[in-house]
Amino acid sequence: MPDILIRGLNAQAAKRLKARAKRNGRSLQGEAKLLLEQAAGTGTEEIAAVLGRWKKRFAGCKLAGSADLIRQDRDR
Repeated sequence: MPDILIRGLNAQAAKRLKARAKRNGRSLQGEAKLLLEQAAGTGTEEIAAVLGRWKKRFAGCKLAGSADLIRQDRDR
């Protein structure tokens, strides 16, 4: 697992990050790691895997269109 060193971080930003980590019950490193992973987003391989699982789960299922349900709801 790669390590990252952040140089020259603004003192106020570090202070806010420490406070945030404390509020969330995490270490400073844990909070920074979570934020970086969220900012990096989800990789295409992960998305493809999730979509593949959903495709298998609903294979062969006939799903009704929602237009009729919406019309019925509007007519009430």
